[in-house]
Amino acid sequence: MADEIVSVAVLEALPGKEEALLTMLREFYSMVYKKGYSRDVLYRDTVRPDRFLHLRYWKSAETRTEAQADPEVHRYWQMLPQLCLVTVLNESMETVFES
Repeated sequence: MADEIVSVAVLEALPGKEEALLTMLREFYSMVYKKGYSRDVLYRDTVRPDRFLHLRYWKSAETRTEAQADPEVHRYWQMLPQLCLVTVLNESMETVFES
């Protein structure tokens, strides 16, 4: 997994949009995984259940670039503003160490 690139985002569901957001993210994560772009993990804040921490593990810089040009990926990204606020986004994190 040396070529992996980690991206982190904090998503806050808009009022009444939480289930729609989760449904969309499940579909999106499945699609990008099947296309071989990334694997994704979604965590829910236990204090603020409308807040989610999204971790994306891009397979490589090349697959990230390919995904960023994919119209199907853009279709999902364009849905986000109707479902949530993206309050933090960091697209280039590197591993310092793992245990």
